Amino acid sequence: MFKPQLLRVTRSIPQVSYRLVRLSFSQHICAYHTTRHYHLTMSAPKRQKSSKDVPYELIYWPSVPGRGEHIRLALEEAGATYTDTAHVEKGAEQVIALISQDSVGDDLNPPPLAPPILRHGDLVISQTSNILLYLGPRLGLVPSEDDEDHPDALYKINALVLTALDGLSNEVHDTHHPIATSLYYEDQKEEAKQAAKIFVDTRLPKFLGYFERVLQGKASGDGPWLYGGQLTYADLVLIQCIDGTKFAFRKAMSAAEKSGKYIHVFQLYDAVKERPRIQEYLASKRRQDYSMGIYRYYEELDFGPEGRD
Repeated sequence: MFKPQLLRVTRSIPQVSYRLVRLSFSQHICAYHTTRHYHLTMSAPKRQKSSKDVPYELIYWPSVPGRGEHIRLALEEAGATYTDTAHVEKGAEQVIALISQDSVGDDLNPPPLAPPILRHGDLVISQTSNILLYLGPRLGLVPSEDDEDHPDALYKINALVLTALDGLSNEVHDTHHPIATSLYYEDQKEEAKQAAKIFVDTRLPKFLGYFERVLQGKASGDGPWLYGGQLTYADLVLIQCIDGTKFAFRKAMSAAEKSGKYIHVFQLYDAVKERPRIQEYLASKRRQDYSMGIYRYYEELDFGPEGRD
């Protein structure tokens, strides 16, 4: 069991809720029907019962970093107090209870389909990018709302996150399960070889090249960061994707780093890993080893630029 750190930075996003108001009119005698108009009217914001002092609860499978690792890195970098079912007894049972086919959610929350899941007071949300969209402002991992030099920063950062997860997480997973996740790897081994070769030859350079262009752009600002001249949760997501891809495709990533084509990408990778809280976390037992999750190593899929040799 790990000892969570104290939450140092908390920032709230103003919440706006809407209620649907139905306006009924008298029945038109000539048409024998009732006309109804629906108007969206803004109601007073309804706050979650949770306060900044309530610990975050990360609900994810034990034994693999998986998609939950993106949430952990954000919480660790911020020094937030949180619990993690990956490190508690019978943690997997908590995950199963929430995603079971018998689960219908509660009065405030629909049931999540799959982890990662975040519980914060009465709030229960899922989907990696959605959780980070919630956490980012609260943990100080996006420019502040009153930062006039970086308007609507949250949405730009979210776009970077979605791109990283698409190309360097989801596509990496699909190389070893190109037909179906319900099949064993051994049942699609030949197809996986083809998918891995295509990923290394075309998709990996595409996404590394994209983030290299982002880091060279003016919007990235000063320093090694993706946006606004400061560390954001997009940087944390990207370095986790890079780290996992380095594990799965060792030859290709080694060649990419040595090529000099993506120098800013790997400088960002090093800069994040050197941050004190991230460095401490990566060296701790809270950091789980890659195994049979998204990022897997199969020698027969470890293609370099010139193939497997």
